[in-house]
Amino acid sequence: MNRRQFSKTTITAAAALAFYKTTALAAKKYKNIPLGFQSWPIKDMLGKDFPGTLKTMSAMGYKLIELCSPIGYKNIGFGFLWGMPTAEIKKTIRDAGLHCPSCHFGFAEFSKENIDKSIEFAKAMGLSQMICSTFGLPNNATLGDYQKAVDTLNTAAYKVKEAGMITGYHNHDMEFARLDNGLIYDALMARFNKELVKMQFQTEVINLGYKASTYFEKYPGRFISAHLSDWTADKKQVPIGQGVIDWPAFFAAAKTGGVKNYFVEMKFDTFAPSERYIASL
Repeated sequence: MNRRQFSKTTITAAAALAFYKTTALAAKKYKNIPLGFQSWPIKDMLGKDFPGTLKTMSAMGYKLIELCSPIGYKNIGFGFLWGMPTAEIKKTIRDAGLHCPSCHFGFAEFSKENIDKSIEFAKAMGLSQMICSTFGLPNNATLGDYQKAVDTLNTAAYKVKEAGMITGYHNHDMEFARLDNGLIYDALMARFNKELVKMQFQTEVINLGYKASTYFEKYPGRFISAHLSDWTADKKQVPIGQGVIDWPAFFAAAKTGGVKNYFVEMKFDTFAPSERYIASL
């Protein structure tokens, strides 16, 4: 082998080794993304035995919990957290082997009057994401009503960003209705400040014919997390991987969308098989 051939072979081998290391590192990073669960479906269990239920979820393989605000959800299932010191809530979660990066807040908690108190709780919890669970608008709300609500959240999001966190918005079925010849969801995306407000996509809208992957690709980089649930063609809830959603396509598109966290949100008996399926992908 002459000097030129030796150099060429060495460079090729080095490039191949670098490519292998980069690919292996990326695969390891993707595989090690921790899976979370939303606390809403099991709020009754959490209310009866908060530390015990958290440990049960941790034993299934879940690493993250998305909580619901003790103030905003006091009268709808999370009254058991009312009066519990924030430090104690955080410690109970940590002692179960879980981490809480995200929490749902009611829209009123993002108001000018309440946002500072909400941020105070979020920082004490060590959150990185504050999610508006819904605007709570009536069925006869106009597009102007939605736009006004978006403006309120945009304003609050400035303060959230200054506090070192990200504001998110969680969709329900109503955002996939049509108003003024357009989809409400698209109108929201046009109005939200994309630098301040990221989206949390709920996959349940597959029952309305809308795929999460479509929106991850349509709005790259504008998502922070997703709520996972799976459904049959006749709209019955089943564990992840047993329904109509193409999950490999979902997770591939989620990277384009910018999704950082995944929270399974279904009935308790679906959590274990859902975790096993997702871990197998």
